[in-house]
Amino acid sequence: MSSHGIVELKSPCSFADTVKRLLAAFSAKGIKVFATIDQQAEAQAVGLAMPPTTLIVFGNPRAGTPIMLANPRAGIDLPLKVLICELQPGHVEVMFAAASEIIARYSLPAELAPNLAAAEHLIAATLGEGAGT
Repeated sequence: MSSHGIVELKSPCSFADTVKRLLAAFSAKGIKVFATIDQQAEAQAVGLAMPPTTLIVFGNPRAGTPIMLANPRAGIDLPLKVLICELQPGHVEVMFAAASEIIARYSLPAELAPNLAAAEHLIAATLGEGAGT
């Protein structure tokens, strides 16, 4: 984990394959993808250069609603987000807020941690990192 509660994982796949694998994993688990934002394309649209970067906004209302009921401010971090970027050719990184950070940030009850940790584990497993981060 890097600073500020952000988990950073390296992907063994290309940028495009990493995005596809994560989208497929979310779909397979019935996790809703609310948005997929191609940030590189958005930068290019205003004449700026940016390496390949995509933000996926995703979640499961069954898991997220109890969190927001416990502390509505958690809606700032929900739905969850995962950022995929290739800052150097062939080096794809996947970043997201750690479940433990979100739980602590909003003083959420510990019993709600699994609601967030499931997504964290799925992302790590999809990248071949196992369940640990």
